Amino acid sequence: MSFPKKSIQDPFKPWKFFVFPTITIKPTYSFPFLLKLILVLFAFASIFCPLFYFAYSSQAHGYFSCSHCDKSQRIFGHQKITIGDDVSGTPNYEKTNLSHIVFGISGSSETWNNRRHYNELWWRPNITRGFVWLDKKPLENESWPETSPPYRISADTSRFKYTCSYGSRSAIRIARIVKETFELGMDNVRWFVMGDDDTVFFLENLVTVLQKYDHNQMYYIGANSESVEQDVIHSYTMAYGGGGFAISYPLAAELVTVLDGCIDRYASSYGSDQKIDGCMREIGVSLTKELGFHQVDIRGNPYGLLAAHPLAPLVSLHHLDYVVSIFPGMNQIDSLKRLINAYQVDPGRTLQRSFCYDLNRNWSVSVSWGYTVQLYPSLVTAKELDMTFLTFLTWRTWKNEPFVFNTRPMSQDPCQKPVVFFLESVENVGENRSLTRYRRNVENVECNGTEYAPLLATEYLNISASTLNPKIWKMAPRRQCCEVINGGTGDFQVKIRGCNPFESVTPP
Repeated sequence: MSFPKKSIQDPFKPWKFFVFPTITIKPTYSFPFLLKLILVLFAFASIFCPLFYFAYSSQAHGYFSCSHCDKSQRIFGHQKITIGDDVSGTPNYEKTNLSHIVFGISGSSETWNNRRHYNELWWRPNITRGFVWLDKKPLENESWPETSPPYRISADTSRFKYTCSYGSRSAIRIARIVKETFELGMDNVRWFVMGDDDTVFFLENLVTVLQKYDHNQMYYIGANSESVEQDVIHSYTMAYGGGGFAISYPLAAELVTVLDGCIDRYASSYGSDQKIDGCMREIGVSLTKELGFHQVDIRGNPYGLLAAHPLAPLVSLHHLDYVVSIFPGMNQIDSLKRLINAYQVDPGRTLQRSFCYDLNRNWSVSVSWGYTVQLYPSLVTAKELDMTFLTFLTWRTWKNEPFVFNTRPMSQDPCQKPVVFFLESVENVGENRSLTRYRRNVENVECNGTEYAPLLATEYLNISASTLNPKIWKMAPRRQCCEVINGGTGDFQVKIRGCNPFESVTPP
């Protein structure tokens, strides 16, 4: 006699308490049954999975919660973002261009006539958007130049506190420019870019830099001071206003809600950029540094700073009234026009550096495109070539150091420094190629050493290069290479190009 076996339930597997009927499937019917089962599971999934997604997806919730919105668009402030047909749901944005940027320039009715020439070097009437914000209206007998940005008058700031004993209350007015510009409600704005009335912007490069970032995220982009003493006194982590800084629209939208309170909370802060930085700390957004923004907190000759430009697009220059002209024998405005002539031919390559050797004569060549070339009568290491010549002093104390980058002295002995050439002309040659011509600087005292004689016999130097593709700035940064094409007497020919695999600037 057989007895039925007792089933033992596992208390840790509660599903085993459920009783399922035993189904015996004959082998001949197993395939149709499995097929029907799969169809049932697919039908179940097709019904319940979409319901689950729309119930819990914040994206779907955003669409359904707005009964009056076009479901193909999202509205944020003054900007409208169209969603493309990409199956991934990724927004199909138009690439950032100049029309998406609004400038807020801090100015003064007393200084504008002297400084407007800097703005007119880069401002493009009817193309660039923004305003210069003045403390009061210009004199009625003075007509406003059409080549200048349009102006607005800042609101009264007498209600705000300012307790910095060595500063100026104008810092309050300047800090509020981003708020007043935002509140104008201009359409299709992605970025607000702040600067001073003596800031020179390089627009194509500014656009190239901003294209790297998602304008729908909160970004605060700029750079700090070159002088350590300035960074110690003010901040290492804020964007210095004279060099310019960019604030994305979503960040500006949050900034304007707290800015007035920040101004009072940071009443002891010296400058407008410090007050803005205080607000950024409260919001929780840190500075994204871009090395092409230049505060130019230096005194004296800016040659060493410009000739050793970092591997980044040139975006801005500031404080140009406080340094000597960037080209010898010219005033500062004419010097900048010459630099801008080269910039217009190849924006991304301007001030970019290349090193190479003339191994036939053991010469070293250092190019800062569109500005200067240095020739050495020996093979100098790339590490030394890359270091900034100390031709300037600190901003506050007029001392030789410290700076936020390494420097090397520019000797007063002409036999201990390179032969310097400055840009004389630039032209397009063929499709997407340029030819820049540099002339030896004859104002300096020349070395009588025999090793310098061949260098001093070279009066002109020609540099050929292809137009630098802006996409290169979205890749891992690498300095481009160069090679000497013609090492004979007379003109010296150099070609700049992309580096070959395993190519380096290494002395033999």
